[in-house]
Amino acid sequence: MDKTVSMVASAVLVVSGIVLGAQTPGQSAPASPPAAQSPAATNSNTADSDRSFMIDAATGGMAEAEHGRLATAKAADAKVKAFGEQMIADHMKAGDELKTLAALKQVTLPTALDPKHQATHEKFAKLSGAEFDRAYMQEMVADHQKAVADFTAEANTGKDNEVKAWATQTLPTLQAHLKMAEALQKGVGGSLTESRK
Repeated sequence: MDKTVSMVASAVLVVSGIVLGAQTPGQSAPASPPAAQSPAATNSNTADSDRSFMIDAATGGMAEAEHGRLATAKAADAKVKAFGEQMIADHMKAGDELKTLAALKQVTLPTALDPKHQATHEKFAKLSGAEFDRAYMQEMVADHQKAVADFTAEANTGKDNEVKAWATQTLPTLQAHLKMAEALQKGVGGSLTESRK
């Protein structure tokens, strides 16, 4: 009988120790940090440089698509029209990918052109034919030179791995755009020079 009582008493002490130990402030604290490390909290820590890159890329891509729409309507050269169509398709696709990534990273992207790109768009809207072709292709070379430089920098030095991966994946398309734009600029520039003689 005494053995039974002492075994029960020991069991009660052990159970009490476990319960008390679980309730100690020092041991209950670790339960809350995992909740604080939710994806939303982690994603909001996207570096400022990555955030700025995403916003700039969204603005530039939107502008390329909008300018491309003008090219399909106003260009005289069939190749320039085709280039405009490709700008719409490629930049809309990249833009959709960026929107998905931005939502994950809790980054708000612009939904309208900034003043600089809007002014360029309005300038293009007043041009047509060969004059449009020349101005548009000149802008496309400059824009894609900047885009290639920005995407290369992000791919090499970005802090967020997913943003870096998107920049790396998109870069070859922009490099191809730049080569096409340079070739077309020479073509429309040459024909305009000849027509002035």
